[in-house]
Amino acid sequence: MLPEGTLQDRVAIITGGGTGLGKAMSQEFSRLGARVVLASRNEDNLKRTAAEIEAQGGQALAVPVDVRNPDQVDRMVQAALDRFGRIDILVNNAAGNFVCPAEDLSVNGWNAVVNIVLHGTFYCTRAVARHWIDQGRGGSILNILATYAWTGGPGTVHSAAAKAGVLAMTRTLAVEWASKGIRVNAIAPGPVDGTGAAPQLWPTEEARQVVLESIPLGRMGRPDAIAQAAAYLVADYAGCINREVLTIDGGQWLGRGVFQGARR
Repeated sequence: MLPEGTLQDRVAIITGGGTGLGKAMSQEFSRLGARVVLASRNEDNLKRTAAEIEAQGGQALAVPVDVRNPDQVDRMVQAALDRFGRIDILVNNAAGNFVCPAEDLSVNGWNAVVNIVLHGTFYCTRAVARHWIDQGRGGSILNILATYAWTGGPGTVHSAAAKAGVLAMTRTLAVEWASKGIRVNAIAPGPVDGTGAAPQLWPTEEARQVVLESIPLGRMGRPDAIAQAAAYLVADYAGCINREVLTIDGGQWLGRGVFQGARR
């Protein structure tokens, strides 16, 4: 666990910041001294999480935004600057996912996920980076991926394709903007309990058990552990880390080989 003060006075925008991993990261960043901007479409969730953070002595701003809308994204960035005067960190966490065979996936279903995950990540990244470049200062961007961005994920072609695009975006912009002092990294969590995606991806206890058995460590991830890893990557401790993807899945994707039965 990083010491309190690690992110003192930094300002972090966290999309999808009202629930799940976004909420956990918002709370952890605040514990470390950051002022946090919580952004998502659900204003009630945002206000509830912001109130919890402020009750613990932190500073939080709730900004309702649909990341699929570039104009709303620009307004979110301006709201952060109006309240806190600066932006140091952007976490692109907003996402959407559900399990569906590719042949049954509707155009609307495809667009809904791709627009949030891929387009929304770019809109937020571009808006914040433009501010940093205009100001002649750097910052840290953290994208939230999934391991099926490179392994593939049957039943999640929309999300896998979108996350693969974000992976390419992470590596491309990390190189393109490095000279401007902007670092771009990513985290790829495996299955995590206590998130909004969990009921969509393993809706029954039987399905959850199947997922659990695919993880060599034999346990699901925890939101607080993901949040601690995220805090490290955006902190000065990771100042020389750029274009990396930290996988946090208990060895799941490496365990998907033809010899996986040998582990039993």
